[in-house]
Amino acid sequence: MENQGHYSFFQGVERNFDKAAKYTRFEAGILEQIKACNSVYRMKFPVRIGDNIEVIEAYRVQHSHHKLPCKGGIRYSMDVNQDEVMALAALMTYKCAIVNVPFGGGKGGIKIDPKKYTTFELEKITRRYASELVKKNFIGPGIDVPAPDYGTGGREMSWIVDTYASLKPGEVDALACITGKPVTQGGVRGRTEATGLGIYYGIREVVSIKEDMDKLGLTTGIAGKKVIVQGLGNVGYHAAKFFYDNGAIIVGLAEYEGGIYNADGLDLYKVVEHRKSTGSILNFAGATNMTNSYATMEQPCDILIPAALENVINEGNADRIQAKIIGEGANGPLTPEADEILGKKGVMIIPDMYLNAGGVTVSYFEWLKNLSHVRFGRMDKRFSENQNTSILNAVENLTGKKASDTERKQIQHGPEEADLVYSGLEDTMIGSYHEIRDEWVKLDRKVDMRTAAFVVAINKVGVSYEELGIFP
Repeated sequence: MENQGHYSFFQGVERNFDKAAKYTRFEAGILEQIKACNSVYRMKFPVRIGDNIEVIEAYRVQHSHHKLPCKGGIRYSMDVNQDEVMALAALMTYKCAIVNVPFGGGKGGIKIDPKKYTTFELEKITRRYASELVKKNFIGPGIDVPAPDYGTGGREMSWIVDTYASLKPGEVDALACITGKPVTQGGVRGRTEATGLGIYYGIREVVSIKEDMDKLGLTTGIAGKKVIVQGLGNVGYHAAKFFYDNGAIIVGLAEYEGGIYNADGLDLYKVVEHRKSTGSILNFAGATNMTNSYATMEQPCDILIPAALENVINEGNADRIQAKIIGEGANGPLTPEADEILGKKGVMIIPDMYLNAGGVTVSYFEWLKNLSHVRFGRMDKRFSENQNTSILNAVENLTGKKASDTERKQIQHGPEEADLVYSGLEDTMIGSYHEIRDEWVKLDRKVDMRTAAFVVAINKVGVSYEELGIFP
């Protein structure tokens, strides 16, 4: 998404910001401060790869310091450049504001193709990057807390936290310097599926509002809705799984090798098994093969979830999209031109900076866990189970009716860490959607939902700056 027409990715974000800013009450100076990237760290460092020394280019951007720490992923890609990292950091500021996560936006990137390096070489690059961040005070539990992004995962986060801890001996909160860690290294249960689950919770709330569904010619509820998911990575798979498990009909799935479609529905788990055994989703029994993911997305459905790459819906194919709701699972899957075309067609677009915020929401929970030094549920799980058992026994004695084994198990169950994470994520996605929708309705639906989301974010960040009193 580096170029959107004649303007860069960061300029595209600024363009969306400006579109929304006129609906806020803040003076030009405050808006300019909110828009600007506060700190940009561009670094080059040498790493020995085999018999040669390679100079690695890397970045860390802190977009806003209205709340600390800053928060945002680290991506490994040959497409990493300063403009992209600045744009993604800015989007993180607005994303955190929308879901009421008290962080400023940040983002990082290393310009490498991770597939070209051995595990040992990747570890050297990652640890050197981490040490550069420590040197310049660009990482820390109260300063800047990175996370995984494209090309990185729990392994890289473990290397970074270990490097940080070795350079900051005795820092009791060292584990909180980064999120997305494996559970054994201070990670939180539920983080893996968080973004996909957040997409499910968000869309479930959208389709629960009868007034809005009537306008789209749809019934309320998830059950029976026809869904196409583009991208079967971590985000797309978990989104598809939660929809499928809750009664939606998955009619189309798309991957880089192509797509499959069946208007009567696909068995998601059988497709996954088929892919494991053949290496592809194509040629699945009963489904029609699609030449590419674009052709799959253009098939009839109620809900389309692009959950892979940016710019997949653009001015070239937007008019062929037949979905009534598009839930942006990926970052920037629609271009501004596509927004305009689909908006005129009456398609409801649920913006990425709200819908895929499940990841940063659960990252926030992981950070809280690391600062508190106790697993969620450890203090109250057994107490809740004992209390629930007492209540159940009292009800049984009063009514003379006995609960079945299944009912007893469900009622007695005390919350595990994953239960509490899911609960916190569900509450966040429901509450945040209504904030956006309320703003959208207040503006008489004259703007799209993306603009309404930006208005909500700008208002929250602007109020923070005003309350900080930093403008003499």
